[in-house]
Formats: sequence, structure tokens, C-alpha cells
Amino acid sequence: MRYFVAIIFAIAGAALAMHFLSGPVADWAALQFKFESSDEAENVNQLAFMVVNLAGLIVGWTIGWMIGGPLRGAR
Repeated sequence: MRYFVAIIFAIAGAALAMHFLSGPVADWAALQFKFESSDEAENVNQLAFMVVNLAGLIVGWTIGWMIGGPLRGAR
């Protein structure tokens, strides 16, 4: 049951990060550098977007793991 709760929270964390944080953070990160081509700027934007989504997934998993702790013995 603990894994199930952690997975649900991980999905929710990634979805919330994608909806609210990833776009603005990715745009901000891409504006911090000067690029010689638009492809480089887009690569940084996409990398920042994916890193924020991964962070949301990890935070969601961690919260779900802690909440699911008391449920590990329930069957």
C-alpha cells in the first residue's frame, strides 16, 4: 500500500510541477544565458523543464512515501 500511495503522490507532484512551475522556471533559466543559436536556447529551456518535472516527481514520491508509512502494515 505504501508504494501505491507514493506513486499516486509522485504523479500528482509531477503534474502540479508541470502545470505551475516548469514553464516559468524554464523560461527564466533560458533567459539567464546568451546563446549563439535558437537551438541552444531551446535545449536549455527543455532541460530546465524536465529537471523541474523530475523534482516535482521526487518531492511527490517522498511525501507519498512518508504518508504511506503508517499504511505499510495494513492489508
